[in-house]
Amino acid sequence: MMKWKNSPQKKLQEGATANELIKNCFSNITKHEFKIIVIKLIAGLENGIQDSRESIATEIRGLRTSHEELKSAINEVQSNMQVTTARNEEAQRRIGELKDKIMEKEEAEKKRDKKKSRSVRGRIRELSDAMKHNNLRIIGIPEEEEREKGAEGVLEQNIAENFPDLGKEKGTEIQEAQRTPFRRNLNRSSARRIIAKLAKYKDKDKILKAARDKRTLIYKGSPIRLLIDLSTEPWQARKEWQEIFNVMNRKNIQLRILYPASLSFRQEGETKVFPNKQKLKEFITTKPALQEILRGIL
Repeated sequence: MMKWKNSPQKKLQEGATANELIKNCFSNITKHEFKIIVIKLIAGLENGIQDSRESIATEIRGLRTSHEELKSAINEVQSNMQVTTARNEEAQRRIGELKDKIMEKEEAEKKRDKKKSRSVRGRIRELSDAMKHNNLRIIGIPEEEEREKGAEGVLEQNIAENFPDLGKEKGTEIQEAQRTPFRRNLNRSSARRIIAKLAKYKDKDKILKAARDKRTLIYKGSPIRLLIDLSTEPWQARKEWQEIFNVMNRKNIQLRILYPASLSFRQEGETKVFPNKQKLKEFITTKPALQEILRGIL
């Protein structure tokens, strides 16, 4: 049968032996020697405690140093983050300002281009209307009429037929006359208009005035019309004056629509000219009588 190396009985025997040895040791020394041993033990313990204190103090100082270093590093990181954040915010602000400036510049360029385009179109229209200043537009003349007499002969016959007094006057000179190259409405078979250019504006004005007075014009038994020759925009502007013109005319106010599309009338002994409705609206703010006449239409 196997035996255990460290049996409980053996352990008890060893403990008993150690106790006996201690008893024997201490029983063989004097009190003085015992005190010396105790003092040495206490001194050694104090030295151990002191060493432990110093070691712990050293570790604490090391930890404090590490803590300060870590704290300093954290502060540095935070400071760097603040600087980075501030730089990002400054960069965003500058980017925003640049975007605003670019948008403002683009908007200004668009407005400038739009204004320039309107100005160019306006000048072209003015030039076109200036070239048409002495022109008459005749509507309703059949296209075969000018084959024998030419367009100038047709106009001369028209003047003689509708305005005998003007036809007798000398000096009414027609520089040129011709059909418009295209029909205004391709879906209609109406004749193209005849555009006649007179040498003098006053001759054109006399013919138009006579046409307005007669109201109905006839050419070989068919009704025709005589109009000034204008581009689309002045025609539209003249139409916009029509209601105001009719209302003021019924009030016996002397007024005219000047070439190409300005309203003119006499007020308090002076001739006033208005290129558009806004100018007229501004003018009548101090004229109660005109305000009452034009109430609801201006």
